[in-house]
Formats: sequence, structure tokens, C-alpha cells
Amino acid sequence: MVEKVAAEPAASVGEKFTLELLDKAVAGMSGQSRTGQHEMAKHVARAIESGEHLLVQAGTGTGKSLAYLIPLIAHSMDSNKPTLVSTATLALQTQIVGRDLPRLLETINPALERPVNVALVKGRANYVCLQKLEGGFPSEEPSEGQLFSLGEDTSVPHFAASLGGPSSQLGKEVVRLREWAEKTATGDRDELMPGVTDRAWRQVSVTSMECLGAQKCPLAEECFSEQARARAAEADVVVTNHAMLAVSAFEGLAVLPEYDVVVVDEAHELQDRVTGAVSGQLSVAMIHAAASSARKHTAITVDALNAAADRLDMALVGVPSGLVPNGLNDEQLDCLDQLRDATRAALSDSKTDSSNAVDGGRQLARSRLMLILELSERLLAAKENREVVWFSRNSTFDPQQGYSPPDETAPALINIAPLSVAGRLREGLFAGHTVVLTSATLAIGSAFEPAAGGLGLLGDGAPSWTGLDVGSPFDYPKQGVLYVAKHLPKPGRGTSPEALDELEDLIRASGGGALCLFSSRRAAEEAADAMRLRLDVDILCQGESTMAALVKQFADEPDTCLFGTMSLWQGVDVPGGSCRLVVIDRIPFPRPDDPLMTARSRAVAQSGGNGFMAVSATHAAIRLAQGAGRLIRSTGDKGVVAILDSRLSTERYGGFLRAALPPFWATTDRKTVQGALQRLARSGR
Repeated sequence: MVEKVAAEPAASVGEKFTLELLDKAVAGMSGQSRTGQHEMAKHVARAIESGEHLLVQAGTGTGKSLAYLIPLIAHSMDSNKPTLVSTATLALQTQIVGRDLPRLLETINPALERPVNVALVKGRANYVCLQKLEGGFPSEEPSEGQLFSLGEDTSVPHFAASLGGPSSQLGKEVVRLREWAEKTATGDRDELMPGVTDRAWRQVSVTSMECLGAQKCPLAEECFSEQARARAAEADVVVTNHAMLAVSAFEGLAVLPEYDVVVVDEAHELQDRVTGAVSGQLSVAMIHAAASSARKHTAITVDALNAAADRLDMALVGVPSGLVPNGLNDEQLDCLDQLRDATRAALSDSKTDSSNAVDGGRQLARSRLMLILELSERLLAAKENREVVWFSRNSTFDPQQGYSPPDETAPALINIAPLSVAGRLREGLFAGHTVVLTSATLAIGSAFEPAAGGLGLLGDGAPSWTGLDVGSPFDYPKQGVLYVAKHLPKPGRGTSPEALDELEDLIRASGGGALCLFSSRRAAEEAADAMRLRLDVDILCQGESTMAALVKQFADEPDTCLFGTMSLWQGVDVPGGSCRLVVIDRIPFPRPDDPLMTARSRAVAQSGGNGFMAVSATHAAIRLAQGAGRLIRSTGDKGVVAILDSRLSTERYGGFLRAALPPFWATTDRKTVQGALQRLARSGR
């Protein structure tokens, strides 16, 4: 429910201290506004003291990180446990630890009884593994289709044998990584400048499954990941990400220190990030790779494992890609049962003995076997546990490209994910902790229920919570225009000629300065190619350079345009005249063949609800608001958000989607918008 306070309660001691610190912080930090911060900080402090969960929508420019960090710090002064901040992205993690917290602590430290200890915790794969650098893991490069959890390549190739000598690009990167590993204090990948490719990084890192563990690894005391966790155990404020939060809440693993309060920033991403963290994928190639690794590094017989893989391969011949609404058939379940038994036997035969206590090869092989066993058991119990199963093909599946039909002759992959993470979040996160969830796009209109339902905060037995919208310091009706191109045809596959003409006219009127957001990489590239032929402005396109370099050039050159996909919908913060036009090619509904979204929609419909509105429309509304939010980033910004999807005006769900957007002045008149853009271009704004 959204909080409506009839009479303001007297402030508690903790609340007063929070507001005193906020006053000091705002006074000592230039460019900070108290609009919304005071209200948010007060309610966060109140939630921490009462133990009631809080959902806060804090619009762009509110300064929400300051508003939640201060009450967390105030609480940590009296608590014996760390307080937690969880983000969806590593970029925001870095911003909080590298910019927001240092600036804040510089201003409020004199008012604190002791210095505040801050720690950053990421997954193991984000840190250099010293044991791997020392050759503690085997040299083997998985062939295509044999990658494991999170797509990790777990090899450490010898330069001469696998890298083509240190003269190769990969060889040079690994040499630089080794040199950096000798100097770094943290081993954190984000501190490596310039960065390296994912393939190079995998040569010096391990996943949590591959890690030997503190009890067995001879370099445990020097391990960067273990040191980060040790610092977190002693910290007042720990900054982490949603994936780590999910592992801690769902798996019960001690990847985070014990905490009593957590702020979930970028909370609109929590459901998807948690789902992604607990999803799994099984392929026949993975099983054969696990068998090969077990034979090589443990010397066990793997005939039964390979036989189970071959039988499963036959059972998957000809299965169509997509959702398996009624679950796997009896033959496929029998194959998985055989696979489970064979994997259990292989694990039993490959148990570590005392003479192989630090055998990286054995650990790697057993980790692969344990993953196969876990996936087999999950798939066998999918119906009972209300998990969604679907088939896919890696050869053509590309989220950036959108709707390419799968090559049904390619090997099938079996995917599994929870139908809902609500119950597990309720038990693993909300029970026993005070949780504050915040985002600029957490409510649709004034309703928090769509977000709350997906997180386990609605229904019988749900914990109590309060919703609060602190608004934004921006005057959206005066600063921005929402233009819906109502005259355009309904979007189909690809970008229509009419939409390209509209895009050309808009960019021409604005003289550039356009951030153009597309539903697929292919659409972005095709539109960029078309505009380069038609317009005399520089067009940048995602994929042509690093994201950081593209965004910097876009910000530095006021008339340059940037075209890209979903990662730009949430990752661009460019205040000023360089971004005076944001164009969105279509409403960002989930892909119509997305198996998990389809299953969730059907489940809502079966329980009497509207599956489309509860799942697809809600998903689109939040992402549409994120994209539109790229336009106004400061009180001096002005511009136009142009939606090239007529359905926003013509379909019944359009009002629901518009309710999630900032309250721009809205129009469907093309000439009015062109005139506004021309005036902005002339004014240099």
C-alpha cells in the first residue's frame, strides 16, 4: 500500500540523527538538493527502526543514494551487523563505493563517533584466482557448446600450446593480467585499466563451483575473494549486487556476512536478476565434457555417463524450440533419471582422497559433475516445484538480434527457471531482514502492487510494507515533451520505412543530440546505416566501440547521435544539450516467444487474472520509463521523448504504459514537436 500519513509522528532518536547527518551532507556537497531526500531518508530511518519493509520510488535527480546511505550509516553505528546495499549492476556498485560514499563520508565523518568501514563484495569470477595463476588448474579449452555455468571457460592454456605465443592478442592480455595480478591490492577486474576480453579474464579466474575452497586451497590466505569477504564481515556498510543477494537468500551459502538491513537499489531489476541467478541450462555437450574431464582428472570409468548422454541426445532429436507447457515427456524423464544415477556414481567414484587434497583438475571435474547432477534433479522435479522448462538452440539464439527463427537441426538445450521467485524471496530475503527497495521506476502511476507482487509482498502470509513516492526535483511538463507518432503503422518485424522517415525528420529538426533506443541490435544497426546516408550528423552505434567510449563521445559532442539497445535504456546519464532527443522505436514488450514470460502469463490467467497486463505490460511499462528517463538528468535539461510506436496512443493498454512515464507535456502533433526541437537546436540547449 502507498503510505498516506494523516498526522506526522514524532521523530525518533535515530530519525533525528539521520536528518542531522543529511543536513550536514547537503551543506557540504555542492549541487545537492534536499527535494525528496529529506522525506526518503526519514522513511528509510523509520523502516529500519520499525522493521517494516519499504518501497520507495525516487525520481531521477532525487539523490536517493544519499537518502538511504545516511540512515544505513546511522544504524551501523549502533549495530553489531553490517548493513547491505545491493545493486543490479556492477557500474552502480562502483559508483557507490568509488564516488557516493567517499564524498558523503568526507562531509559527515566529524559528526560520527568512529570512522565508517565500507566493503565491496562481488562473485568469485570477478577476482583474479592466484591458484589458477600458479597453474593449480588444468590446461583444457572446452570446445564449442561445452561451456558451463555462466558460460565460464575454465581453462588456463599454456602460451605456446594454446595462445599461439605471447604475440597473439589473447596472449598479450594474459601476460598483462599476470603482471597486474602481482601489483593489485584487490584483484578486482573493474580496477584493471584498460580492461581485457572475457576470454582473457577467464584464464585467470574461477567460478564459485570451481574454487577449491578456503579449506583446501594453499593460497586461501592470499585469495582476493576471501579477503573481500573477510573485509565485509568487519564492515559497517557492504555493497554487493542482486546476484550475490540471490545466492545468499536462495542457496543459504555464506557469500555475504550476516545482516539485518538491506537497501535494494535498482529494485525494478530484482525479480529478473534473481531469476537469472537461479536459472539453469543442460546440454548433451555439457554431459560429454563433464565425462571427459572426469576421466582425465580422476581416472574413473565414465561409460555410464556417456551412455546416459547419448540416450538423452536421441530423446531430444526433433524437439521444437520453446516452452514445454506440460513438462518433459516420459522418455526424456527416464533419460534424466538414468543421467542422475550415472552422475551420482561418478561423483562417488571421484571423491578426493588425502593425497589429492589440492588437485585443481579433480575439483574442476567434480564441479562439472555436481552441476549436471543438480540440473538433472531440478528437471526431474520441475512440475512438483513449479519450475518452467523450455528448449532452445544456441546457434541462433541472440537476445540482441531479436526474432531470428531457431535452427531446429542444432542440438537442443534444456532450460529451467522458477515460475515465480516471489515465495523464495519472501522466505529468503524478507523474512528476518528489513528490506528497503528503491528505484526511479518502481511504481506504475501511484501503484506499487505490480512490483510488490512479483517480489512476494502480496497474498496470504505476505509481510507488511509501505510504499512511498518522493517525486523528482524536475519540472517535467516544462522541461520535456512526450511525442507519440500516432500516425505511424503498427510496428511489425523490422523497422518500417515510415518509421525511418520519422526518425530522419526528428533528428534533422533537433540537429543531432539524439539517443535512439531500439528493441534489437539489428534494428539499431539498420537504422544507423540508413541515417548515415540521409543525414549530415555523426551517428555512433553500439558495438562499434566500448560502451564507455561511445557514451563519452556522445556526451562530449553536442550534435552527435548514439544508437543502441537495451543496455543503453538504463545505462546512459548524459545531462545537458548533448541529449535533447530520446527516440524509442517500439514499446519494449518481452519477446512473444519468451518461454518464461509466456508461462508466467498463463499462470496469472489460470488464477483469474490478466496475464498480459500483469506480465508483459508491466515489464514494458518499467522499461519504457527507464528509456524515457534518459532525457531529463538535471534541472536545466530540456528535450523530447519520441515514441515511434502508435500503439501507445491507439491501444487500450496505452494509458497503463503512459502512467509509468514521467509527467511530460504530451502531444501527437508532428509539427509541434519539430518546432520544439528546432528551437532547442537554435538555443544550443
